[in-house]
Amino acid sequence: MPQDKLRTKGDLPQFIDHTLLRPEATSVDVQRYCNEAIDNGFKSVCVNPWFVELAAHYLSDGNVSTCAVIGFPLGASPTRVKLAEAYAVLEAGADELDMVLAISALKDGDLATVENDIRQIKQACGPKILKVILETCLLTHEEKIAACQAAHRARADFVKTSTGFSHGGAAIADVRLLRETVGVDLGVKASGGIRSGPDVHAMIDAGASRIGSSSGAALLSDATK
Repeated sequence: MPQDKLRTKGDLPQFIDHTLLRPEATSVDVQRYCNEAIDNGFKSVCVNPWFVELAAHYLSDGNVSTCAVIGFPLGASPTRVKLAEAYAVLEAGADELDMVLAISALKDGDLATVENDIRQIKQACGPKILKVILETCLLTHEEKIAACQAAHRARADFVKTSTGFSHGGAAIADVRLLRETVGVDLGVKASGGIRSGPDVHAMIDAGASRIGSSSGAALLSDATK
């Protein structure tokens, strides 16, 4: 079980995945985010596959993990494409993968496909951490529960609320629901629209064990006031 599935607020920096997923991001931005993550003691830097090798290089001498997104942001790629992407980022140095689940399959009620999609990526990851992005703003209450259960059965390590690229981000009620559904067996990552220290504390109180944010340094400063 990854040690950060449940944390205490005494280790706030280790909650944060410092996230750079803007399509216009540059290599200079990646270096800056990596330096900020090292300086603040964050858990990871999360980047698009294009920048995984560069981020892994900048983070190679520290304790900050390199995280890559897969099937991002729609989750609409066939499993074989997600697998190819997973193998590519793992070879490039990724320590963690955040994959978008097969949202359309979930909406169709095809839970076998949803679960198989996750399971194959987790098998590719091996001991490395896999987080499954549910995109909760697009799901019904029942679909959120079903997605969590599929991720659990497929042996994912985390469920995650959002990509930050749809019409809604993390909601406290959703974080609480995800934690209630997965219990202590999986981590819960809240991501999307978390903009203040009080937001961070509210998400953690609701059950989040990771916080995804493109403003990690400012969030940490505000949350530790």
